[in-house]
Amino acid sequence: MKKTAAFFIVVLAAISLGACANKNEKITEPVKPMQAAVKCDCATTLQSTETKVADSKPADSKSIDAKEATKVLEKIPEYGLLKPAMWDDVDGLNQDNLSLSWPAWMQSCSTLINKPVWQKACGAAVQLNSQTASRPNLESVQSYFKQYFSVYKTTNVDGTESGLITGYYEPLLKGSRSKTAKYPNPLYQAPTDLITVELDSIYPELKYKRVRGRLVGNKLVPYYNRAEIELDASPIKGREFIFIDDIIDVFFLQIQGSGLVQLENGEQVHVGYADQNGQSYNSIGRLLIERGELTSATASMNGIKNWARNNPSKLRELLNSNPSYVFFRELPAGLPGPLGALGVPILGERSVAVDPKFVPLGAPVFLSTTEPNSAKPLKRLMMAQDTGGAIKGGVRADFFWGAGFEAGAKAGAMKQAGKIWVFLPKEFVFK
Repeated sequence: MKKTAAFFIVVLAAISLGACANKNEKITEPVKPMQAAVKCDCATTLQSTETKVADSKPADSKSIDAKEATKVLEKIPEYGLLKPAMWDDVDGLNQDNLSLSWPAWMQSCSTLINKPVWQKACGAAVQLNSQTASRPNLESVQSYFKQYFSVYKTTNVDGTESGLITGYYEPLLKGSRSKTAKYPNPLYQAPTDLITVELDSIYPELKYKRVRGRLVGNKLVPYYNRAEIELDASPIKGREFIFIDDIIDVFFLQIQGSGLVQLENGEQVHVGYADQNGQSYNSIGRLLIERGELTSATASMNGIKNWARNNPSKLRELLNSNPSYVFFRELPAGLPGPLGALGVPILGERSVAVDPKFVPLGAPVFLSTTEPNSAKPLKRLMMAQDTGGAIKGGVRADFFWGAGFEAGAKAGAMKQAGKIWVFLPKEFVFK
């Protein structure tokens, strides 16, 4: 959209819809105590997991008001929570086979090599990859990172070094390319009348923030909500591209942001996040708890699904209580994983979602945490290749576990405390 007089009318109207000052904590089911209603989605993706109980904070985290925390974070300079560290400070660096992270790092380099500050490191990675037939050994990978990178520790606003590590995954759904009695629930492509305004194009301090709506005359108004979109006479009818058997699976797919659809002919179709309607996210899990239908212990993804199947007459009203709606696109066949915010396929157990204000997208990060619902150490080199609607702050990450039921179980159970180190090229310049 060009910067005409009409454009500025649209922008002013868009700002009136609400900027992301009150960013929600990670979008999970049931919704967390830190969740705040917003009128915009400030992240590239919406992936998260729906299998956590209401309290989403690790046991040693401090309680803090989400609105106040967000206000503080927004005032911190980009990458302002990274502190220089030494390689010997990285907890567990020698306990991980770093060579297993190499394919994920090459995915990062496929796009980072186009950025001047990353060119030397990625150029050396491409050369090492070629010399070793894409299989550098542990010693080579260790030497490579120490030669071309410096290490930084992520911190919180208060200077502490431990934060929340959660998990997400890629669900598997059953579907069809045609609507039938067995497959009645559509996945919609992004509507052609959905308008997104990037607020930093007008106010640079609002980087990563956007509002969405549709034009009525010369005014930008909120886009259709879930209840309106899912009417039989949907205002976006004609944008369907695949149909799913179970409406509750569609709902959880929208929370995760990407998935695999198994067709009856055996074909598997990758679908990924395309856009969102800009409406606020409301947790159906919390609503079920408030109504006394579930307890915090049973309001997991499976618990909510069981409730849905036992209460079909109540389901539509429950889902419509969350006006947020996600649109999808079909991804190319043969991808090794879903596409993350970096624009490259993310790999199970080697990719994480981060806050791009404090950790550069694509960067190698070393994660020191524990296995889901366990004290067993999990110390692993990951790649920061994705973002999440409420992955906010320096010591905050969402661990991608891969696809399918087992990955979903691990993702849903993951709510651990952890520490994060970031590897940046020695040429990296902080603004």
